[in-house]
Amino acid sequence: MLNGIWLGCQRVKARTAVIPAAGLGTRFLPVTKAVPKELLPIIDMPALQLVMDEAVEVGVDHIVLVSNVNKPGIEAYVRPAADVVQRVRASGRIELADRLARIGTDVRVSVVYQDAPLGLGHAVGCARDVVADEPFVVLLPDELMGDSHLLQSLVDAVDSTGVGAVGLMRVARDEVSSYGVITPADGAPHDGPFRIVDVVEKPKMEDAPSNLIIIGRYVLTPDVFDKIARLSPHANGELQLTDALRAQSAESPLAGLLNKSARYDTGTPMGWLTAVIDIALNRPDTSNALQAWLRGRVEF
Repeated sequence: MLNGIWLGCQRVKARTAVIPAAGLGTRFLPVTKAVPKELLPIIDMPALQLVMDEAVEVGVDHIVLVSNVNKPGIEAYVRPAADVVQRVRASGRIELADRLARIGTDVRVSVVYQDAPLGLGHAVGCARDVVADEPFVVLLPDELMGDSHLLQSLVDAVDSTGVGAVGLMRVARDEVSSYGVITPADGAPHDGPFRIVDVVEKPKMEDAPSNLIIIGRYVLTPDVFDKIARLSPHANGELQLTDALRAQSAESPLAGLLNKSARYDTGTPMGWLTAVIDIALNRPDTSNALQAWLRGRVEF
């Protein structure tokens, strides 16, 4: 890559989204013995559907699901089912029927498999042959966003600069050891945007270069696949995406944009539960009834 442009490739807007969904959801056992965690309902909608909708809202027309052969429910969910769409439409939920109908028809879906739990870097690398030589979106399905504003900003940033961009948020210093943490270039405003000159995975609090962590929304350039291919595994055997981003940032600083929308971490049972409650409190069709029930159940 030279000055943010991939040699031999005309710059195009990201139209493909990679969703790593191969994890077996051990923290949700026994339900994940039969139901993939990505299909656990957020009120009445699988988390996976919400993430795919977010991708489609920013112009994605090809979704690549990185799955596991032991999770056939993922592939079954994205398989077109005209009878299901028809029943939803007949119930009067026209907008929902349209959302369901476009997955697998207007929006192409590919499924690839991660053969071993070797980390996020490895999972993204499994999509290489399908993504090809174009920028692409990565959405972690354990993180739900309140809207698509952050993802749209990341897509636009990569389109204008030709270098990768990642979503960020600030956390308390004692939380940084659970995340990938960036080193921003000097002189950035407090709320960004940031030029990222280094990335470190799960540093000790005293060693963290900032309190700016990477969250589960990325728009990456195709040269990241070469960086992933050259990664060395960590002690746990995993290939970390943050290491590939670190190698990229050493050649050309990545962009980092602060998330300004709601974000829900559904990777644990309590995180999933709080997400469901909070989202229900903000949905017009569930808010009043849930608030009334909570007032009778909980002392404020």
